[in-house]
Amino acid sequence: MDGTVLVADDDRTIRTVLTQALTRAGCKVHATSSLTTLMRWVGEGKGDVVITDVMMPDGNGLEMLPKISEDRPGLPVIVISAQNTIMTAIQAAEAEAYDYLPKPFDLPDLMKRTGKALEQKRRVPAAPVTEDERPDELPLVGRTAAMQALYRLVARVMNTDLPVLISGESGTGKSLIAKEIHDFSDRRNLPFVVVNAADLSDLEGPAKVLAKAKGGTILFDEIGDIDDEVQARIVRMMDTPGDHNPRFMATSQVNLNSAMDSGSVRQDLYYRLNGAAIHVPALRERVDDIPLLVEHFLNRAEREGAPMRVFSDEAMELFRAYSWPGNVRQLENAVRRLVLTAQAEEVTRGEAEMMLGAQPQAGPLLGGDDSEKLSASVARHLRRYFDLHGNMLPPAGLYARILREIELPLIEIALDATGGNQAKCADLLGINRNTLRKKITDLDIHVTRRRKLM
Repeated sequence: MDGTVLVADDDRTIRTVLTQALTRAGCKVHATSSLTTLMRWVGEGKGDVVITDVMMPDGNGLEMLPKISEDRPGLPVIVISAQNTIMTAIQAAEAEAYDYLPKPFDLPDLMKRTGKALEQKRRVPAAPVTEDERPDELPLVGRTAAMQALYRLVARVMNTDLPVLISGESGTGKSLIAKEIHDFSDRRNLPFVVVNAADLSDLEGPAKVLAKAKGGTILFDEIGDIDDEVQARIVRMMDTPGDHNPRFMATSQVNLNSAMDSGSVRQDLYYRLNGAAIHVPALRERVDDIPLLVEHFLNRAEREGAPMRVFSDEAMELFRAYSWPGNVRQLENAVRRLVLTAQAEEVTRGEAEMMLGAQPQAGPLLGGDDSEKLSASVARHLRRYFDLHGNMLPPAGLYARILREIELPLIEIALDATGGNQAKCADLLGINRNTLRKKITDLDIHVTRRRKLM
């Protein structure tokens, strides 16, 4: 790489790591913990690329991006942030950041993106943003790779006119994704119209829906549940939208490829809707986001006047081990119930057990059917992970990351099954006890608090 990189981060370790890596790659580096210093360097014409954190001691890195754009049009800015929510990703796009990476970031991936920024020196399209939270809707928060990929994909399709097909299980937040895309797009001041089969049951239905949308967004809710006659009307509506030309989106919790093969979904409708495909991961596919979501729901309940609650480590462990067939919506309802029924400020393991004992169980491992082999189910989810990144490859280090995601729950479940007895667990797994101890340390598994799940 050839060029000068300006690095702004209040974490000395990050500044040191980036300085060393970029210098070895052939770049000149200026690093600072101050946005004021960064802006002075930009104003002086220094730097070919900027890498900046969001929350800094003397300001917000995102708020500096319009000034950077004004002073140095075309200067690429890569935003790195520990505030890993869809709002941060969209705010970065709205502020015309060249790229956005969540912390902890993958260093080779950041280096690759920096090299590309040095070559292209261009900016990504903007996406308007608002920070208002609608308390009746599911949160789009998460630090897992699947959610970060989802945020980037949403930001990329925000201001295109492509139809969007949003798939995922019930309770994952498909309709919320559609509403967010509309609310942060150029059509945000136009209507957002949710349509079901009843709205199109008569011949005048499509014309009424188009008139109501007025060039905004039309969302077909659960397209897989709509019969063939109404599907044909949707096809004609999309082909002749009239003068307003709205944007079309659809949600589905069924596999539309299978539904198309079986004839329950028309091929012509599927191909018209599938301009951009977004899959919302099930909660069991992003278990590491459960503590973050629990905290979100606890804080929301407290703001609404409920008593303050925190989860004990043991209670959180049970919530992480549960399959959550109803996904985020089910998790929210469970947390809200515990807020009201817990006997003290801390939710105990026993209270969590009682709550989960009354909950339904999910299907087979990884959401496959009874006849699906584990390898086929894993392959299906890996393909979905690649698809979430669109035309880009996933971050580097995929092999180790996937092995860790499989190895961690395997060892945790084996420890649960053997009551935390490491000798029995090693025998069960067929590995040496010293190997097991090393993996427990490397994966940061807290054995002392584990006990067999009944």
